[in-house]
Amino acid sequence: MDLTDKQKGVVRGVIPAAVLTIAGLGGVSLLLPVRMLPVDEPGARLAWALQWALLPVLTLMISIARVGNQRFYSAEDIDGSGLTDGTPQVRVLRAVLQNTLEQAVLAVAAYAIWAVVMPYAWLRSICIAAPFFVAGRVLFSRGYARGAAGRAMGFGLTAYPTFGMLVTVGVVLAFRLLVR
Repeated sequence: MDLTDKQKGVVRGVIPAAVLTIAGLGGVSLLLPVRMLPVDEPGARLAWALQWALLPVLTLMISIARVGNQRFYSAEDIDGSGLTDGTPQVRVLRAVLQNTLEQAVLAVAAYAIWAVVMPYAWLRSICIAAPFFVAGRVLFSRGYARGAAGRAMGFGLTAYPTFGMLVTVGVVLAFRLLVR
């Protein structure tokens, strides 16, 4: 299959994101001291994971504020998307906001599920996934206007840790069912 130039650009962006995700979740997190983790009790694990969820939630808040600010300062956008088609600027900001909302919901759920399902020492992975989320959102937002290749690295850094965590949890839970 021959890839288009845009598809090649996406691949060039997502490969480093995948490598960083694997290195971060699979290796760097193991370098963090276990003593930084909460007590090994379900409630404490969940509370700790939700503290890290603040990072994805803050990126969502910033995305909402960016759309609101654009609308406030633009006569064409001030009435909102229900009443206008919007300027190109607000359409880009809305697209970034929509994607950030989708990614944040998955990330917060992944952190919470990870915290209660995975072995205790693996909680350290959340400490890597959450900052990757923020970095990914910044890169995604900055690269959005450059098209698919411009936002690929940011998308990958945002999504791959979450996807990796969810798939891993799914495998662990399936294995536990089979072993019983």
